[in-house]
Amino acid sequence: MYDPAEISPPPPPWETLPTMYDLPSEEVGEPGLPDDFHRLQGNLLSDTCEPINIPSDKRFTACDLNLYYDPRNPLWYKRPDWYLVLDVGPTTKENDIRLSYVIWQEGVRPFLVVELLSPGTEGEDLGTKLRDASKPPSKWQVYEQILAVPYYVVYDRYEHNFRAFRLNGTRYEAIDLSSGRLWFEELQLGLGLWEGSYKGILTLWLRWYDANGWIPTDSERAQAAQEEVQQERDRASAAEEEAQQQRQRAEKLAEFLRSQGIDPDAIS
Repeated sequence: MYDPAEISPPPPPWETLPTMYDLPSEEVGEPGLPDDFHRLQGNLLSDTCEPINIPSDKRFTACDLNLYYDPRNPLWYKRPDWYLVLDVGPTTKENDIRLSYVIWQEGVRPFLVVELLSPGTEGEDLGTKLRDASKPPSKWQVYEQILAVPYYVVYDRYEHNFRAFRLNGTRYEAIDLSSGRLWFEELQLGLGLWEGSYKGILTLWLRWYDANGWIPTDSERAQAAQEEVQQERDRASAAEEEAQQQRQRAEKLAEFLRSQGIDPDAIS
């Protein structure tokens, strides 16, 4: 006799979809790795993204890491130059380093995506390129319409053009960046253009800042600590030298007094 209790319900879709171990973690059919600027700019963003109101185990940053976004087309992915996800840790739930970021596994969309424009990618990044219906949507369409990423930033280093968009309903609207900076109230951090040397390269970089100014990298903190130690040593050395000079002046004065028949110890 048929017993419905003996028939197990089908597993939920996310249990049958491919995981990050099944999906490619390298670019498929695309030219090699990004140039040095993309790599260094992504590292600088990660190094200085330190919101004091969000602990390190509740945020994840990624540079040039495959982002799988559509469970209906599980092989489709985008490869953002940099992105920030909140409410997930730096590793997976299984405490493993991510090979890629798979939306249907993680269950959390990125909070912010940053794309570094180049002449060959501008149409894809800004959604101005006409889409072939047989091909995946552009990055702009994915971030705006599929993932609904709250903030999208694009930076053109060739023209030093820094633009940002905020999701309003289902569409991105441009944010006024006349000040050259963008404050995120949710992070208590801001993004701005910083002119300085990073890894020996002097140019304009996107960099995080807080209420106290530009957030230093670990190497800058270490260098500042070394400089502070050296300054303290210099101050101690200067104080010792000054004390030595005072002793020498006192000894010369005592010798002069003795030459005049005066006992310096008798002078109060």
